[in-house]
Amino acid sequence: MALGVTEIGNLLDSARSGNRRSLARLLTAIESGQDPGSQLRAGWTLGVTGPPGVGKSTLIGRMIEHWTSKGESVAVLAVDPTSPMTGGAILADRLRMGSTDSTDSVFVRSLATRNHPGGLMPCLGKMTRALSACGWSRVIIETVGSGQSEIRVVAFADRVLLIDGPDRGDIIQAEKAGILELADVIAINKADLPNAQTAADAVREAMGAGKPQSIKVHLVSAIEGAGVSELISDLDSCEPRSSRNTLRIRERLIASWDSTLLSHPEIESYLGKIGDGSITVDEAIRDIVYSLVEGGGEP
Repeated sequence: MALGVTEIGNLLDSARSGNRRSLARLLTAIESGQDPGSQLRAGWTLGVTGPPGVGKSTLIGRMIEHWTSKGESVAVLAVDPTSPMTGGAILADRLRMGSTDSTDSVFVRSLATRNHPGGLMPCLGKMTRALSACGWSRVIIETVGSGQSEIRVVAFADRVLLIDGPDRGDIIQAEKAGILELADVIAINKADLPNAQTAADAVREAMGAGKPQSIKVHLVSAIEGAGVSELISDLDSCEPRSSRNTLRIRERLIASWDSTLLSHPEIESYLGKIGDGSITVDEAIRDIVYSLVEGGGEP
């Protein structure tokens, strides 16, 4: 059931006072489409992306330990694949973070992609603002790590960490997709494995070819903790790039359109009509846009 303005305001006030149950309910309300208020401002946000299996969650867990030891409070929005059976988050990322969320200084929320085409839902922006308003000094978004989610994270985070492993192949794919251009910092994880140093050197060479190197490349080990403090130092000191504003707005717009389209009450009907050939895709889009603008009826 939708909450009224007063109710969601009360939840926000309670969450600000440190009530975790209220915070969880607030995020659930936001996920269901409710707005906690446009007056909330974003704080320090980090998007963590990279292909599956490179140790994103484990490294985040190690970073959380470092930040909390320095007195920071960390909130993580871990976007997990959607379970085909329940429709909920599979929670694999949260499990790999270990017991990091067992202290008062850490909050971890797993979110299902709900098969959203971009891998990230548009409510993430409101969630990060709510978390910052509730006093979390470090807010992290961990992506599923595949496809459009690697790019779309820029819509919701003011700094981006790209994590990869010793296998140079994934970095090459990232270069082709333009993901390297979005990263503020790159971490080559699993430093104890063969070819890790070679991979890091290759990335530095690729990033520095023909231009001054502006993106830092770190060789780290999430298991052993090597290089993590240096990585965090660069993340803490890097400033959001104003040149990314247009891309950020573009991705937010696309994410909102995707969500609006998929939540349209007649979407299944339109899919059926397109499937049987009674209307074209262009006609379906025209009708959907008209219904959104005019409130329904025939164009």
